[in-house]
Amino acid sequence: MTLPLTIENITAHYGSTKVLEDLSLSLAEGELVSLLGASGCGKTTTLRLVAGFLQPTSGAIRLGSKDLTRLPAHQRDIGLVFQNYALFPHLTVRENVAFGLKQRKVASAERTKRADAMLDRVGLAHLADRLPAALSGGQKQRVALARALVIEPPLLMFDEPLSNLDAKLRVDMRVEIRQLQRANGTTALYVTHDQEEAFSISDRVAIMHQGRIMQLDTPETLYQRPANAFVANFVGFENIVPLSVTARNGAEVTARSDSGAELTLSQDQLGAIPDRFLLATRPDGLQVSTDPAAVGLPAELGLRTYLGRAYQYQAQAGGLSLVANGPLSQPLETGTAAKLVPNPEQCAILQPE
Repeated sequence: MTLPLTIENITAHYGSTKVLEDLSLSLAEGELVSLLGASGCGKTTTLRLVAGFLQPTSGAIRLGSKDLTRLPAHQRDIGLVFQNYALFPHLTVRENVAFGLKQRKVASAERTKRADAMLDRVGLAHLADRLPAALSGGQKQRVALARALVIEPPLLMFDEPLSNLDAKLRVDMRVEIRQLQRANGTTALYVTHDQEEAFSISDRVAIMHQGRIMQLDTPETLYQRPANAFVANFVGFENIVPLSVTARNGAEVTARSDSGAELTLSQDQLGAIPDRFLLATRPDGLQVSTDPAAVGLPAELGLRTYLGRAYQYQAQAGGLSLVANGPLSQPLETGTAAKLVPNPEQCAILQPE
């Protein structure tokens, strides 16, 4: 069984400090949503509220039609996978996986049958009689995942589950988690500070900042069309340039920066462009050119770094510090005058804040 999760207007405090403010979030049945953000943004607090380890100051939490808001944690029937695995060191792998079934008064033979079947699914059947101390980090995480799944919870939650693993194992494990979650069709809430991890594993991602959800969307939309400057910067749009429209000619718009540089932009490529806006680009979307006829932001190049696929430059353009890429065929020296030319396919239009 799997159920939708609804969080409505949750506010939470640690002492006198407000950690979450009027936060709302809904997960569809079988959907995996990640909470993504820096330390202190409120993502783990949100998970702990849903788990029942903390109580909200106001608001409501529902799993299907069941109100969880004031329900004790042990009555919420939620599967949890922790950062530190939280395995019982004195129990075997099989006994760890079967622990939740024992708490639910499942008969011994049925517990063993279900635990062994789940261990087989996560590729650990041959380690069923080992103690956790004899396992690698990846194996411990698989045991923790099997223990959470074996109780067939309507909601599965992950709290930074891969942060203790090395880089390659993290990639392998996130694929396994996604495959198992999809196979079971379990609704899942996943907490991480790793953007690549969140984007690769999720149906939708909520980017959080100071106790608020700044944008909730698919990974593709977040990456290509951030809703505001905070999200844009978070997902790698390092360059954010304020511009004002000076002329409109059909789909073409002429805009001027604060330093007086003019750009011609196409609404067919970028969407509707307001009179005042922010043009956001990643370094790949802002190309360095020494062609005098190039239409871009006049800049003076600073530090050059080698990326393998391109040279990257720190640049000063009308009081703005920008990061732009240039071709390998033409390395340029510090102090070179150049134009920074935006690629419309790699730009986003944002409202000024």
